Amino acid sequence: MSSVIEELSELHWQQDLLGSIEVGITVVDKNFTVAVWNQFMENHSSVRPSQISGKNLFKFFPEIDETWFRRKCEPVFNMGSPAFIIWEQRPYVFKFGTSRPITSTSDNMYQNVTIFPLASTTGEIDRICVLVYDVTDQAIAKKSIEGLNDRLKEVSRVDGLTGLYNRRYWQERFDREYKMAMRTEPDICAVMLDIDHFKKVNDTYGHHAGDLVIQRLAKLIKLATRETDICGRYGGEEFCIILPSTTEKTAKIMAERLRKLVEMDAVQYEDIKIKVTISIGVAQFSKEYRESVLWLEDADKALYLAKESGRNKVMLAHEQNDKI
Repeated sequence: MSSVIEELSELHWQQDLLGSIEVGITVVDKNFTVAVWNQFMENHSSVRPSQISGKNLFKFFPEIDETWFRRKCEPVFNMGSPAFIIWEQRPYVFKFGTSRPITSTSDNMYQNVTIFPLASTTGEIDRICVLVYDVTDQAIAKKSIEGLNDRLKEVSRVDGLTGLYNRRYWQERFDREYKMAMRTEPDICAVMLDIDHFKKVNDTYGHHAGDLVIQRLAKLIKLATRETDICGRYGGEEFCIILPSTTEKTAKIMAERLRKLVEMDAVQYEDIKIKVTISIGVAQFSKEYRESVLWLEDADKALYLAKESGRNKVMLAHEQNDKI
């Protein structure tokens, strides 16, 4: 009688131990029949041990990819090697709700899972233990930091006034495109443009009006270009564009479309409509440009020629070279 009482007492403290641990514990055999299901697993699944004990794990949790999970468990059964699943690889194995549904930003519990072998008295591994760790707080914190870093990276690349790339980042992209072009010599063009008589806008209407004009031009640039084009604010009222997979002829068509959009447009400032025009220079890539700066300088020289010849024009680099 005393031995029975001792066994029951031992079983009781073991159950207390399993119930007090803030880790999910389940034990399954090679057929994935559940032998142990602790309080943590019950609390988060609403499945009682009496319901799942002796039953197949996958019948209760169809969201588990059975083929994948069996493959993950094979080396544990066959070689006695523990297996690990981290939330970055797979957010969860068991689809549990978060432990703080009101304050948490996640609907589901992020989990790290450890699977280790349980050997019988003969040394055969006929069961495995699956430990489920709730790492929701850590996962959310890491994702928040990563999101913040992404936003900071984006802010460091973007011009605050226009939403286009800033000069530093655009120059990095331009240099990268130049290096790639030197290897493959594709059709690609560089475009420089600026607002005609912009100083007059600032002097007449003030810098706030000037900012509105710059912002409006940035929107028209986005409207006239493709998603694959790389647009930036080079400084002040000057803008720059990289046009991949574009010949000089096609680049001129795009530039003319943009020029006409600006010419027909007007910026509403208080009770005044401000109309401006732009001048544009285009340079197609050539391996004759031994440095990236020479390519950009040719686009800038074409822009200067457009201004010198009356403004509100598109000029090609070879046209300004022909005049030299």
